[in-house]
Amino acid sequence: MNGLYFSHPSSLQHDPRELMPAHPDTPQRLVAIEALLGAEDWLGWQRRVAPAAPASAIELVHERDQIAQVKRLADAGGGRVDLDTAVGAASYRAALHAAGGACEMVRSLLAREAARGVSAMRPPGHHAEPGRAMGFCLFNSAAIAAALAIAELGARRVLILDWDVHHGNGTAEAFRTRADVLYASIHQEGIYPGTGALRDAGSGDGEGFTLNLPVPGGSGEVQWLSLVQHVVLPAARAFAPDLVLISAGFDAHRADPLAGCELQSSSFGELARHVRAFADAAGIPLGLILEGGYEPSALAESLRETMLALGDSREPRSVSAQHGATVRAVEALRRYWPL
Repeated sequence: MNGLYFSHPSSLQHDPRELMPAHPDTPQRLVAIEALLGAEDWLGWQRRVAPAAPASAIELVHERDQIAQVKRLADAGGGRVDLDTAVGAASYRAALHAAGGACEMVRSLLAREAARGVSAMRPPGHHAEPGRAMGFCLFNSAAIAAALAIAELGARRVLILDWDVHHGNGTAEAFRTRADVLYASIHQEGIYPGTGALRDAGSGDGEGFTLNLPVPGGSGEVQWLSLVQHVVLPAARAFAPDLVLISAGFDAHRADPLAGCELQSSSFGELARHVRAFADAAGIPLGLILEGGYEPSALAESLRETMLALGDSREPRSVSAQHGATVRAVEALRRYWPL
């Protein structure tokens, strides 16, 4: 067994196109993933059904009014949260299972049932802030899972690496003032949601525990690998987490319609090898939570490459630190971490 793979049919029932016909977050994203992985016997990963997250878990991150708003819209048959974010009749249940899959994955990993896990569900979560849903996201599954790991499952520190092409503003805000979660986000600068500047390193007790690593449009594999190898992982070694979570969007793929980076499907495998090698060396579990990626075939191929890399023993590709985004990040963040 290469790891545990969590899913639930409710993810296919959440469809923002009921209210926004051109919405890019469609069930076809998961249809493509499951068709490709199913044709290859799920790459040797054991499939498990994701439970719904209990209210107590959701409330570790989200305010009760926000949770109630999503449920109220779903119970009324659907409605818009904002210009980008829709709730349908099935969306509240889907969001509970998406968060529940991430939580159950973390529970299983910290119980040492497996060393690797994937929660591949919809809607995505990393834009959802403690007090509001936004950016296609209703509840922040990665943040909820990390908070649960610390509050109830014995983890002292959690690393979250967010490689979605859009900044995970919701996760950053959830842990802005905390020193027990190291949040690192590599994202394209100048696009939605407009947050994630390099100079924003968290605040209060959490200053230095947010690593915002923007890259220019057109950035490719080498630039992204350089930031992981020379910024994220050196900081992670010093931080010494008990658990690694990847907030895994695949919309930095060159085929994705919503951004302008130039990664290929194999690039995500290379990113994953770096993180897997770190987790192996530290002897800690690693879980992946699906975020964005809006060209279904590119998304499916990218997740496949990532899962293969999480299950293999190949050495990660080493690249130079002499890339503009890496040089700038090292200069800005070396006062917090030994970079």
